[in-house]
Amino acid sequence: MRPDVYLLYLALRLLGLLPLRWLQGAGALFGRLLRWRRGRTAHVTAVNLSIARPGLAPAARAALLREVMAEGGKSGAEIVKVWGAGAERALGLVREVRGGDLLDAALAEGRGVIIAAPHLGCWELLNYWLCSRTPMAILYRPPRFPAVEQLLRKVRGALAPEQVRAEGAGVRALYKRLAAGGAVGILPDQKPRAGEGEFAPFFGRDALTMVLLPRLASRTGAAVLFAFAERLPHGAGFRIHLLPAPAGLDDADPRQACAALNRGVEACVEVAFAQYQWHYRRWSAHGLPNPYDGRG
Repeated sequence: MRPDVYLLYLALRLLGLLPLRWLQGAGALFGRLLRWRRGRTAHVTAVNLSIARPGLAPAARAALLREVMAEGGKSGAEIVKVWGAGAERALGLVREVRGGDLLDAALAEGRGVIIAAPHLGCWELLNYWLCSRTPMAILYRPPRFPAVEQLLRKVRGALAPEQVRAEGAGVRALYKRLAAGGAVGILPDQKPRAGEGEFAPFFGRDALTMVLLPRLASRTGAAVLFAFAERLPHGAGFRIHLLPAPAGLDDADPRQACAALNRGVEACVEVAFAQYQWHYRRWSAHGLPNPYDGRG
């Protein structure tokens, strides 16, 4: 490990000793400052909220924006605790699991399991929890800086999932793993590259949506579950949720399948709306009007 990466790891270990409530409080303050500065993050978030909650009165939307920006700040700050405490200790932050029987049943069937984990709550803690239940492979895009990948492997330790690159060989590896009855994790709301997705409704407006997950489900017969780790109030910890996939996710029609995929993401988001990553430019794509023009 590079010396600078090791120093960062040590800093995380020290900061991980701080109470979760303190870290999340600092994160919430940072999120509110970003809103006050009215920069790109706040602009994109506000546009997304206007699309997802079009009927809100201005005062209610402003209040929601404040909450969402604070939760976004918590999301970044709590990673210090999740990574710094170590995987086993971080799992002690899980206070409740809802839908765990769905995962047990899907694994017992032996036909493979696809975990669709949206950008919601604390997905790094969700990774730990899933890997504590079964070996996992996750589809990912390599970070811009190789040092970040070194750090991730170090902090995740024994509960690190197998990381499969989002390219041809990696996708073939996912098919093989599912065919053998294994489990894989995919971010279902990751915007695909041009030509690799399908337009489908997401909160009432078309968004470019990945076709990979529906194809995996259709071609392998694997079970699909949606999952996320909800942040509890006042630094109390987290609640793991697992939800069944909507009907139609394995439909032969790509648009129908992608619409079902987006409904699954929406069902998760509605449980903890403010904890979704609303600063992501989900509705920007070639061929569609750009709602973020002007600031995004």
